[in-house]
Amino acid sequence: MDRFGNPGAENVGRHQNLAAELAVREADRDERGRTDYAPAMPEPTPPKLEAAPAARPLRTAVLLAVGTELTVGETRDTNSGDLARSLAEHGVEVEWIVALPDRLATVVDALRSALAAADFAVTTGGLGPTPDDLTREAIAAVVGERPAVDPELERWLRHLFERRGLAYHDTNAKQAWLIPSATAIPNERGTAPGWWVDRPDGRVIVALPGPPGEMRPMWEGWVLPHLTARGLGQERVTRTYRLTGIGESAVAALLGERLLRAENPVVATYARSDAVDVRISARADAGRSPEQLVEEAEAAVLAAVGKHVWGRDGDTWPGVLGRELSARGWTATLVEAGTGGATMRLLGDAPWLVSSRLLAPAETDAPIAALADQARKTADATVGLAVRAIESGEGTQVEVAISGPWGARETRQTAFLGGIEGRRRAGIAAVAFLHAAVRDAPPAGEGRAR
Repeated sequence: MDRFGNPGAENVGRHQNLAAELAVREADRDERGRTDYAPAMPEPTPPKLEAAPAARPLRTAVLLAVGTELTVGETRDTNSGDLARSLAEHGVEVEWIVALPDRLATVVDALRSALAAADFAVTTGGLGPTPDDLTREAIAAVVGERPAVDPELERWLRHLFERRGLAYHDTNAKQAWLIPSATAIPNERGTAPGWWVDRPDGRVIVALPGPPGEMRPMWEGWVLPHLTARGLGQERVTRTYRLTGIGESAVAALLGERLLRAENPVVATYARSDAVDVRISARADAGRSPEQLVEEAEAAVLAAVGKHVWGRDGDTWPGVLGRELSARGWTATLVEAGTGGATMRLLGDAPWLVSSRLLAPAETDAPIAALADQARKTADATVGLAVRAIESGEGTQVEVAISGPWGARETRQTAFLGGIEGRRRAGIAAVAFLHAAVRDAPPAGEGRAR
């Protein structure tokens, strides 16, 4: 592999095909007078490394998002979340994520700390041509090497500007910098190649541009395959249980510190907009498989909070309700009042929901059970769901009723907080009540259905 991340002589045919493709694109540009394609990076000589990198599995990472626009709140860092999810899927533990200003000393210190804490570090941002784009300088300082303009990278960059009809300025030459231990990561959507830097101890630094439209294809198409070839991550099994009718603090109290503080498996709680999630994650340890460790923790979790579980992993309310209703050949309809449409937003355009509407003020005085029954009959659905929310002081009074083959059921409860949050919780209370009723209903054929 050369410093541009291109393959060696065994893949010359692929490069010939690429050259032919570029010739076709050039002809297409001549006909149309423009092109959106970037020229391919050239194929220079390999870099000279002082020592071959040691064999080191890449199991831990640190993510550094560089840019003052992030630390002053002008731009949101979506890159780190995308990278963290990708790494978790590949069995990599992200030690920490940090946003850094465009300040050389700060970035240098963060990079040094990252390499002390993890097997590899990934930076995003700071690869532009301006003086405040300092990621290259920071990496060079950390590894003790001097950056210099790579002639072939610069020719590629100049050609890119020419093809786009843009003026090339001396400041742009910074984007053609390399250090001796760096390989350029191709960027087919911008002017900032990334860097892959091998360290003698086997650690790796990956530098990617900040724009997500450039970063993501570089990560997925080049960086991930190269990390995988080096031994990325380790086998890990993850399972998530989705809970309702209980708050995160109560879940934590029931699980206990011993379970929540264990290092392997890791059991953690997360408050989501539609549920409290309990996530169990394990890696192989002392001859025991991740599956065995997860199953042991799973038994403890379900013993503590199993009655609140309504879904697993990527389950959503519309999906879980759809499975239960479809298994019985049932449909449902919804009416709601005082919720601002919170229940409708939660269920979306689920195919089993034949109709949904907000009640007018004149329609809301009837008993909640009568509203559910009337909705079911009007829509000719198997199940009618009615929910009414009334803000009361610092809380929200919620009434929910269901009319179905088993007759009518209703419940009243107080949702924590008022306003938008109270209405959101009223919607969750409604779908949770519907789910429990349908889940516990007799199998298909044992009750009246329509």
